[in-house]
Amino acid sequence: MVEVFFENIDEVPGVNPEFLFAWYINVCEMEQKQLGEISLIFCSDEHLLEMNKEYLEHDYYTDIITFDYTQGTLVSGDLFISVDRVKDNADQFDIAFQDELHRVCVHGLLHLCGYKDKSDADEKLMRFKENEMLMLRKFHVEHLKA
Repeated sequence: MVEVFFENIDEVPGVNPEFLFAWYINVCEMEQKQLGEISLIFCSDEHLLEMNKEYLEHDYYTDIITFDYTQGTLVSGDLFISVDRVKDNADQFDIAFQDELHRVCVHGLLHLCGYKDKSDADEKLMRFKENEMLMLRKFHVEHLKA
């Protein structure tokens, strides 16, 4: 189950809970996991900055904070995503907003699947997995259109 919420911001165009649910199921299957309950909470930079300070004692902006409730192979958690950061990253890297949004959404899910990104090697693997799952997303989108 994937639930979507908007915390202190307007609804974000292009966020499709049904698509995210189907895509997340596919990602979990590829990772030999089961999809549990996932909440995607879209919010502002300021909201996520306050959470970053409170829960992680970090005083900087970030695009996502993941709260992991995974038990065994059942993947569950809360993904708090700053729409402001996603917009800025999309502009900075000259990519479509929705592509960057999906990258951040799958990044959080990959954390719940056990991937880390603190070391250089972990970050390299995370980027590889993000790209792999974004390719799966493209295939899934094209398959849904057929």
